[in-house]
Formats: sequence, C-alpha cells, structure tokens
Amino acid sequence: MIIDEDLLLKNGAVYEDYPAKENIYEMGSTPHYYFQVVTGTVELNNYHEDGKEFTLNIISEGQSFGESLLFGDKNYPMNAIAKTDCRILKLPKSSFLNMLSENIELAFTMFRYLSDRLFYKYVMLFSNSAIDPVLKIKSLLDYYKENSSGQTLYSYKVPFTRQQIANLTGLRVETVIRTIKKMADDSILKLDGRQILY
Repeated sequence: MIIDEDLLLKNGAVYEDYPAKENIYEMGSTPHYYFQVVTGTVELNNYHEDGKEFTLNIISEGQSFGESLLFGDKNYPMNAIAKTDCRILKLPKSSFLNMLSENIELAFTMFRYLSDRLFYKYVMLFSNSAIDPVLKIKSLLDYYKENSSGQTLYSYKVPFTRQQIANLTGLRVETVIRTIKKMADDSILKLDGRQILY
C-alpha cells in the first residue's frame, strides 16, 4: 500500500534512515508506528530454534509494513530488518488511526491492501505445505508477478536472490538452485545469467 508521502507528513510522519542489517523492530516489541519504505528493502523474518531464518515477506520502495498490527493489541510476531540502506516514513499509531477515520476512502484502500496480504499468506501457507519444490517456487513467483506490471511470459524480473527464495519458501538454498535450473530446462522460467525471468 502506498499512502501519499505529503499526506503522511501532514499527519505527523517523519523520515528515518536505517543502515543495512539494522533492526527496525524486533519480535515481541509493541507496534507503535505505521511504516512505509521510501527507499531500500526491508525483510520481515523469524528464526527457528536451530537458527534457520524464515522470511515472511520482502518489502520494497513504496510498500508499507506492520500496519495490520496497529488495529489490535498484539506484539510483533516477527522482526523487520533493513536489508539495504533504507529511508522509511514513520507515522505514530494514534495519528495513523486518526488519518484513516477522517478519510474513509483511504480506510477502504487499507482494507483492500490488508486483504491482499491475507491472500498472500493463505497462498504461501498452502504452497509451503506441498512437498514439490517446483510448486512452492512457482506459487511464490506467481503471486509477485501478478502484482507487477509484466504479465507476459518471461517479462517478470524476479527481484529475489536464490537465498531469499529459499527463505520465503522454507526450502534449502541448494534445493532452490537445482529446482530453478529444472524449471528453466522445462521452460517454466528463463535464466539470463543470474537473473530469473518468469
């Protein structure tokens, strides 16, 4: 979801810069802000007991994160980490909720966005329960391609590394590398050097 930067600033948002690898918030902390990425990439993740990272989502420029938790009283169930140097707009929770209550059209846009996020979670939950790694990777790529401008065969430039795909699908990176090669051999996707075209 993209909320106009001027509207956010008018309602009290401030810019905050985060260097790569810095925590924006940690699992268990209390949600106090609406966050919108101005530049950079943010990763939402958790860690299993064995230390293996599980990526819940990768947020890029213009997208928001953490907003669904502003409507309840639960703590963050994940970490938000700057994967690259980031500039983020932060709007306090009370100002965010006031802004939505004063702008019904914006509130409905937020509901549509949250609905899309739930759809993504359902799709990924189902595909991650599958055994076939092709299905897991294809479901992930289908979702992100559907939300991009390129809809023709091989028009979507996948913005994720093999490691990020592994973290998003719960697969081992070695499995992702082999599976992507097989998907290229089967013409499901195309490789251009390290770039994946889907």
